[in-house]
Amino acid sequence: MITARDDRRRTFDTVPAGVEAASWWGRAWVAALEAVSRDPARLARGRTYAAEGHVDAVTITPGRIVAYVRGSRPRPYRTELVLPAFEDAQWREVLEEVAADPTALAALLEREVPQSLAETILPRAGELAPRCSCPDVAWPPCKHAAALCYRAARLLDTDPFVLLLLRGRGERELLDELARRSAAHAAREQPEAEADFPSVAARAALARTSLPLLPAPVRPPAAVGLPPAYPADPAAPDPLALDQLACDAAARALAILSTAEDPIGGLSLWQDAVRLASAHPTAGLTGATRGLYRDLARATGRTTTDLARGAAAWRQGGPSGLAALEEAWDPPAGPFDRARPALLAAGLGSFRPDRNRLTAGTRQLRLGRDARWYSYESRLGEEDWWPTGEPSPDPVAALRR
Repeated sequence: MITARDDRRRTFDTVPAGVEAASWWGRAWVAALEAVSRDPARLARGRTYAAEGHVDAVTITPGRIVAYVRGSRPRPYRTELVLPAFEDAQWREVLEEVAADPTALAALLEREVPQSLAETILPRAGELAPRCSCPDVAWPPCKHAAALCYRAARLLDTDPFVLLLLRGRGERELLDELARRSAAHAAREQPEAEADFPSVAARAALARTSLPLLPAPVRPPAAVGLPPAYPADPAAPDPLALDQLACDAAARALAILSTAEDPIGGLSLWQDAVRLASAHPTAGLTGATRGLYRDLARATGRTTTDLARGAAAWRQGGPSGLAALEEAWDPPAGPFDRARPALLAAGLGSFRPDRNRLTAGTRQLRLGRDARWYSYESRLGEEDWWPTGEPSPDPVAALRR
């Protein structure tokens, strides 16, 4: 799994074919650079360079796109497009706006730029600054910068998270932060009063008993009717949640039939709720799954934030990852005592021990009972730890994943 720090650098060895941007946000990107050009001939030459494959691998980091562009000379030119990254306060506003707007959130999950964010995240005229090592500095942008701009637009067409990375945040950390904020929104929502829905325990339903004779078959209808539908009763469970639970039950039944073992038979109510919540990386972000999150949290007596955090831990390491999140214990001497010198020797800083946890600033490692290290991150000055990366028996490797 990519960590927040590694998530802020992406290199594309290949770029989608074509030169002209296909999406409206890709065209807006090109227009921002063309607006500062005073020489259409240079733009046309840059478009030709892009079409002929003169732009090598493209690397994107917050505020900057860099590539080497081959011109008329043997040595390629180092070309950049600079776009100001957002400050933390601006990012808080953007994330809160997306988390509160189901339409914007759905568009982003479908890898589209939400219309509501167009004026905020797309570059304005004069904001996108070209730089190049070529000697043609009189009329920016030069043809090399124009070529890079056209190629970058094709990247934005297929992956708008490239644009968000330019503004300062990587895809994984954005989705993680949106999951937290979406959980908070779900917790603030006041669901309508719910009546008890009749149910029966599976053990009671499957108990051996004498069954009455089946009733006589009903007469066929005179005409084809409407397909079966969920009850219109407002107290009935959410139909989308029933869909997910039905699919999960079918997968469990298949596993039992195939292996004669129940894959989740030993889980507690809370563990099973976390497992269901972690079924998809974006679970809890959309309106369809937000209701399921509320129902699972209510059934276990926990908050939706607890559930989102637990789901992240389950995706990190399954039941062992959830145990590392919730259980503080005193590990024996040995691997734990050797971890701090290893982290210090690797240049990762000095970590403060507390039971099975090592903490340094916004980073934390937790030693699980399975002898693996689990990485956590929090905001500066807060005790809001969230799982990140993949577990490893090596503390240095766990922190860098």
